[in-house]
Amino acid sequence: MFFVHLKNICFVISEGTEVQTFFRNTKKQIMRFKNYLPVLIWVLLSSWSGAQSLESFALSEVELLPGPFYRAQQTDMKYILEMDTDRLLAPFLIDAGLEPRAERYGNWEHTGLDGHIGGHYLSALAMMYAATGRAELRDRLEYMLGELKRCQEANGDGYIGGIPGGHDMWKEIAAGHIEAAGFSLNGKWVPLYNIHKLFAGLRDAFQIAGIPEAKELLEELSSWLADTVSGLSDAQIQQMLISEHGGMNEVLADVYAMTGDKKYLLLAEKFSHQQILQLLLEQRDELTGLHANTQIPKVIGFERIAGLKEDKEWEEASRFFWKNVVEERSVSIGGNSVREHFHPVQDFSAMLESTQGPETCNTYNMLRLTKMLFLSRPDSKYIDYFERALFNHILSSQHPDGGFVYFTPMRPRHYRVYSQPQEGFWCCVGSGLENHGKYGSLIYAHDQTDVYVNLFIASGLHWKEKGLRLVQETTFPEEEQTRITIHPENPSRFKIHIRKPGWADRGVFRVAVNGKPQRTSVSESGYITVERKWKKGDQLTVSLPMHTSASYLSAAGTGTSRWISFVHGPIVLAAVTDTTELSGLLADDSRMGHVANGRLYPMDEAPMIVSEAGEDPSENIKPVAGNPMTFTAPELIYPEKYKKLQLVPFYTIHDARYMIYWPVTPENELKDKLTAIREKEEKFLALEARTTDQVATGEQQPETEHHFKGEKTDTGLHDGHFWRDAAGWFSYELNHGEKTGKTLRITYAGKDKDRNFSIFVNNRLLAQVRQDGTHGDDFYEKDYDIPEDILRDTETPEIEVKFSALNGTRTGRIYHVRLMTE
Repeated sequence: MFFVHLKNICFVISEGTEVQTFFRNTKKQIMRFKNYLPVLIWVLLSSWSGAQSLESFALSEVELLPGPFYRAQQTDMKYILEMDTDRLLAPFLIDAGLEPRAERYGNWEHTGLDGHIGGHYLSALAMMYAATGRAELRDRLEYMLGELKRCQEANGDGYIGGIPGGHDMWKEIAAGHIEAAGFSLNGKWVPLYNIHKLFAGLRDAFQIAGIPEAKELLEELSSWLADTVSGLSDAQIQQMLISEHGGMNEVLADVYAMTGDKKYLLLAEKFSHQQILQLLLEQRDELTGLHANTQIPKVIGFERIAGLKEDKEWEEASRFFWKNVVEERSVSIGGNSVREHFHPVQDFSAMLESTQGPETCNTYNMLRLTKMLFLSRPDSKYIDYFERALFNHILSSQHPDGGFVYFTPMRPRHYRVYSQPQEGFWCCVGSGLENHGKYGSLIYAHDQTDVYVNLFIASGLHWKEKGLRLVQETTFPEEEQTRITIHPENPSRFKIHIRKPGWADRGVFRVAVNGKPQRTSVSESGYITVERKWKKGDQLTVSLPMHTSASYLSAAGTGTSRWISFVHGPIVLAAVTDTTELSGLLADDSRMGHVANGRLYPMDEAPMIVSEAGEDPSENIKPVAGNPMTFTAPELIYPEKYKKLQLVPFYTIHDARYMIYWPVTPENELKDKLTAIREKEEKFLALEARTTDQVATGEQQPETEHHFKGEKTDTGLHDGHFWRDAAGWFSYELNHGEKTGKTLRITYAGKDKDRNFSIFVNNRLLAQVRQDGTHGDDFYEKDYDIPEDILRDTETPEIEVKFSALNGTRTGRIYHVRLMTE
């Protein structure tokens, strides 16, 4: 009640009440709450600075109108309906001892992460039903909830899960036996992350689709979790949280908000990973090398708890994280991470070289965090990022015919691959099912009386509580304006706040009402306000002037050279270079099917931008007459064969190799630049050509895909590189390319010493290694030839490579494992 009282006080002040009168009327209350004076000061300052929390509209109150987002929504709905609910439910039924009605899906749904897509599917159905009203979607949702209820009743303790061997694992945890690593918990593949998807799906089925049975299932499941960890200490729970656990703290906080039972808020705090939280509270950036999508959901939870507890410190920690990721670690499309991990702030070189660029799940979660931060403290900078990531990463991550993208390479002249409804069940399929059903979630927002227009997307708003309809008509970004028609049930006075984007030219951004220009000013939060007594048919016209700008990568780890992408307004422009050798374009269920593993084209043969120092290359980007959002740059592009390339919105490019980032060099340095790139590329491509398989040790997905096993093993980061070692042993399975992989190359750190271990191939000794620290300060590589008889006796496509510690020491820190041809 105290905080409600404070908000009321601040509302009175913000409405212009004389300060003297205010303090006379509230002196008793302030004395009563003197212990909360620091918080009072913070809230008052927030009020005076114009900060005021907002609410988003329900998806059922926003209708998408024809345009790219509507088409993406309809494509997603078709994909959703092509999936088989019984196959998605099979892991839960099997786990509960019930007969499944269909065979479970393959890929990640059959290799340890069984059931995670089922949780996402609940969320996707709820969102798509709310957004479209399609009865078939609700029918599917109710059917799944009914089957999950059967599972819960069969389990008898409130539990529902699809994790193979999950019952025994949870009993071990309840007994205090916890073995956690970054991507495993008691030998299972991220079970907390897995079950979080079910928690979130049940929450969404209740909160978004309004199905009360979902709340009942969620309460029982939450009670089971509370009982399971009730005997654990805080330290033991923190030990569990070493393993990726999704947004468990957020969803437990949501359960508290739904039930009012404070034990779930306390549990949400216990499930908040202190190792990350403390760094953020101190505003320390130690994200480099961390698995990106493990961290982002944690921070969403920090912000959710901060909102429920009105905890300013936790909120500021969340904002610090957002600022660091968005402003220091993201590329122009709004995505982040290389091979799923945060790269060094000052070195984007891996981003440019890798086929595993920004992961779609990361941006899915960054948008969820951004929405929460914006609603808590409205500022147009949050929507500027939201818009950039929504148009350029999320919208682009779905194929026009259906299918979702995992990685979006920034590597010049590479491409993306897409999932299929019956194959490929990666994390980015789960989040992809949700992404395109919730486009209406932040186009508009509101306070008690007014409407905020955040995004310029063709849509209709029906604010049922206020009896107000708005219709926004636009083909943005193809046209540089939007028209908003207001339809109140009765003429009424209120404000419409319109975001002035950071990309809009100052002084040119105009607003007109019924054709009459309005005199406006921009608030500190980046919005202009039009207040009047609105009547049916009034029309707001907003000009959206765009220009082309250059977006540079920071340093890019390439010395004095620069890398650039072009952005028109908020839209990232890219160029199709060709459509050749798109291997695995439609991914199958193979181990690395989510990665575009086709031939790498040499970077020295890719187009470049030639521009003199001090010049702005974007000034030479020219529009193509008669083709909206289409540009050319013949004066900039080298070599000659690429001069006719057209730059178009990246979200329109599919089934092709493309350029988003371009190297930039002055003409007099062009020859040296090409030589430097060529020398580096020749070595890189020659090594790739010899490689039959490789493992980036210590990184979650590569290790999982290579069937990592181990005992008494640890991971870490040194000088920007991951490693794994063990006091016991660890192993991987590598594809030997029809017995052509004959050389094992291991990367070590030169200073490692007093480490003695054996290397085995298929349980046969390959080498014994004794490290003495005499290899200098850098990393070094050692090749081991695999005897012919080992390969000859191998009957499977894979060989097992195992590292085992000797004499009470540890294995060496292994930084990379590569299997190569002779």
